Amino acid sequence: MDRHIEEIKKEKINQLLKFETLSKIFFVRGGVLDIEADAIVNAANNSLLGGGGVDGAIHRAAGSKLLEECRRLHGCDTGDAKITGAYNIKYAKHIIHTVGPIYSGAKKDEENLSSCYEKSLDLALKNKCKSIAFPGISTGVYGYPLNEATKVSLKAIFSWLKNHKEAEINIYLCCFKDVEMEAYKNSLKSLS
Repeated sequence: MDRHIEEIKKEKINQLLKFETLSKIFFVRGGVLDIEADAIVNAANNSLLGGGGVDGAIHRAAGSKLLEECRRLHGCDTGDAKITGAYNIKYAKHIIHTVGPIYSGAKKDEENLSSCYEKSLDLALKNKCKSIAFPGISTGVYGYPLNEATKVSLKAIFSWLKNHKEAEINIYLCCFKDVEMEAYKNSLKSLS
């Protein structure tokens, strides 16, 4: 797959955050399985036992040992995250499984989606990851409107960076489709 990576320039991040950051954010044209990162994020369901979309693709790529480890985790609440090994995914050390909200238009949706990004970043930091790749959480079958979801994700990431000034992590926001890349760029402009 042809990958297209665009870095959000440090000056832009610093302007948005109002402080110096050691971290970098990249928009990537491709999926989380196309990125070399210490941790890739799985947009999982509550059971953590696999499903469709990104979840199914990650489980297939990682192999049966991932399912065995996920069974021992006993599921995951919406808005929370849990970490496993990456198994057969050679260019990642960890998979961070997070459960996004099924979109209903309620305020709780935004809180849960924001929490997915923050808790995933917390786990990455705790496990000494220097890079993390996110898919568009809840924007597939869970029905979260793409433009709204990208704004929530960027706000959550910027908030997390503001609270973790010492963190030095490359954050990849993977856009499987061009429309996702455009939504992130538009959301970034609206946050300026």
